[in-house]
Amino acid sequence: MLISTIIPVLDEGARIADAIAELRRQPGNWELIVADGGSTDATIDRAGRAGADHVIEAQRGRGTQMNAGAALARGEVLLFLHADVRLPEGAHQTIRDTLAARGGSPPPIAGCFRTRTEPDRPCSAITRAVFRLADLRSRFSRFPYGDQGLFLRDESFRALGGFADLPLMEDIEICQRLACRGTIRRADASVRVSARRFQAAPLRSILAMRTFPLAFRLGVPAELLHRLYGQPR
Repeated sequence: MLISTIIPVLDEGARIADAIAELRRQPGNWELIVADGGSTDATIDRAGRAGADHVIEAQRGRGTQMNAGAALARGEVLLFLHADVRLPEGAHQTIRDTLAARGGSPPPIAGCFRTRTEPDRPCSAITRAVFRLADLRSRFSRFPYGDQGLFLRDESFRALGGFADLPLMEDIEICQRLACRGTIRRADASVRVSARRFQAAPLRSILAMRTFPLAFRLGVPAELLHRLYGQPR
């Protein structure tokens, strides 16, 4: 099975090469697509030299960038992965197992991982405890966040029409539509998520994580939430 991994990026020159190198070490058949949203640093050059199969430029916005990357994908399965998220060992097999039918039930329409948030720099024990509390969300939330590494079959993504053209909450929106068509199954394994945004602005990050998804589901426009949050990478 070929799994196409689509990574939306914006000014990720400091970490994109490491992200690609780690993906290349994963066993299995992978296609790596980097969709840049207008970086002003060396992201594009470093992604190409690191071994991405495709490096494309797209209109800024995660949803738009991921749609552009998916349009080039050849894989049977699409994996949408943030540049600061690292897959667990054996992710290829985990994705295949998660999307398989079980016990006579139909296969899920999509899958995702749990998260384990890791600091980018030294932090206190209290801060690490906050990270663990934040990771509980990935075990129980009905609609996965983008940092959980959403994956689904290419045919399901095409039938759904891809991501909506939203400046924020594109991950929640597509999962709402997916949930209307089938089950989104969580893998037992966890991805490692950088805590860089939390460490840069703890209060804003906690507020956004706790309130924005609920506000969006209650009808608050993504454009307003985007103005409050700022430009996500």
